[in-house]
Amino acid sequence: MSLLPAILVSLGAALGSLSRYGVGRAISARTKTDFPWSTWVINLFGTFLLGVFFRELESAYHELDWWMLLGTGLCGGFTTFSTMSVEARQLLRTRKGLAVVYLGSSVMLGFLIAYVTQWI
Repeated sequence: MSLLPAILVSLGAALGSLSRYGVGRAISARTKTDFPWSTWVINLFGTFLLGVFFRELESAYHELDWWMLLGTGLCGGFTTFSTMSVEARQLLRTRKGLAVVYLGSSVMLGFLIAYVTQWI
């Protein structure tokens, strides 16, 4: 494995994680509900970005270095399946219906966004 892809993924992941932290704090400061809006918005927006990057970089131009930086790194660091899973488990303990809405909307809207970005 070449060192360049590892550097690109690391740089993208650092930018993505810092962005997730900032966006998450901004959303959390404005929403005071049981629904985990920050993770939900971040994951759906990250899905949109990944879909656009995939379409533009991987499929059309085969720009592997840009894909490593933006797709694998940035979007991988920005989105968070693990946080969504833990938040859903916490909701299952107290608000089962909200947990179903959270998981269902995350998966279904995520799929829809990924699908639509291929046609934009």
